[in-house]
Amino acid sequence: MDLSPFNFLGYSLFIKREDLLHPYVSGNKFRKLKYNFLEAQEKNHKTLLTFGGAFSNHIAAVAAAGKECGLKTIGIIRGEELEKKISENPTLSFAKDCGMQLHFISREAYRAKDEAEFIHDLKMQFGDFYLLPEGGTNALAVKGCEEILYEKENIFDYICVPVGTGGTMAGLVKASNEKQKVLGFSALKGTFQSSEITKYTSKTNFEITDAYCFGGYGKIDLDLIRFINEFKRKTKIPLDPVYTGKMMYGIFDLLKKGHFKENSRIFAIHTGGLQGIAGMNQKLKKKNLPIIE
Repeated sequence: MDLSPFNFLGYSLFIKREDLLHPYVSGNKFRKLKYNFLEAQEKNHKTLLTFGGAFSNHIAAVAAAGKECGLKTIGIIRGEELEKKISENPTLSFAKDCGMQLHFISREAYRAKDEAEFIHDLKMQFGDFYLLPEGGTNALAVKGCEEILYEKENIFDYICVPVGTGGTMAGLVKASNEKQKVLGFSALKGTFQSSEITKYTSKTNFEITDAYCFGGYGKIDLDLIRFINEFKRKTKIPLDPVYTGKMMYGIFDLLKKGHFKENSRIFAIHTGGLQGIAGMNQKLKKKNLPIIE
């Protein structure tokens, strides 16, 4: 990528467009779901059940993949109030149109989603299913995310990636050369994802920062909106406001601050998530703020 329009010289920035892998199961979701779907089919599961919020990329991806693979999907959605607003919500409308059965529960009940008793109750209610965790991170998801990096991409000094649950970054760390630095940009407050990464690899060539989370998950401001729109105008590459927008903003800020060693080659992973733009723009319009173009 030519950085001269942004006045950065002495660095090389490459963006891997994982968002182009599939029209509906984009980016890291394609990678995370690949081996999980193969496992479900191998074990003759007919139904997949998972969890997510109002504008979840994971929910949209599971619904689309289920439709394509002929598997029934169930989404346990955080927030009972959303049940009456499906038609107003582009993510949930898409999931429903793909055939996903949506089941809405309170935020309090949702906190128990990983507990054995809660899962047992779901099986009593819905029958047998293949369970996918919120965000899709498990060992099979990490295996899929390892495939983001090819051997020829070991030439890069830095690998940058947005971080939600940590599964994608775990795969990248496992696949990386230990001379490379894997830099994660947390989409939410905290860098707790480090403990998730260490479950899957003993490598320590990584760092997570939450300095560019903009106050928390799903939170943005005018500065980030302007950056995303300017980036698209100059590069023709769209960024989502929850993950990739924050990562790219962080990369450019670190470039300004001289964080990266001179003449380094930076490799940024575009993890998709573009379906979330419509939902974010709904919120911005209600606040009379500029939208993401």
